[in-house]
Amino acid sequence: MDIREAKINDVPDLVLLMEQLGYPTSVDNFKIRFNAIVANPSYHTLVAELDGEIIGMAGLCSSLFYEYDGTYIRIVAFIVDTNHRRKGIGKKLIQEAENWAKEQGAIAIGLNSGNREERKNAHQFYLNMGYKDKSIGFSKSLV
Repeated sequence: MDIREAKINDVPDLVLLMEQLGYPTSVDNFKIRFNAIVANPSYHTLVAELDGEIIGMAGLCSSLFYEYDGTYIRIVAFIVDTNHRRKGIGKKLIQEAENWAKEQGAIAIGLNSGNREERKNAHQFYLNMGYKDKSIGFSKSLV
């Protein structure tokens, strides 16, 4: 298994992963979105690849703190294919995300995960990886 930066040719596989994450989209729509992400230097997308198949992804975004000096990385999308879970892939993917964050000079890394029953295993994974459940998130649609 290899972890590398995502490429435009990965979009069809990424669409399948986004669907598993609960965000279905078309290849055409995601290609437009992905091109905008790649063009923004604050973003970085990692994929886990096994035998030519993309089986996981981590979408990362670098931001500035208001409350501290320095930057932090937010994991804005994280998924391992359902057929490849509990094999250490997520651990390697998140470790690589943390390594990239350190290379960027970030002083912290964080993520949000929905409070839904199907995310309980993900929450336990993050706790096992040393993340703390220390906040509650709020969201409001503007459209």
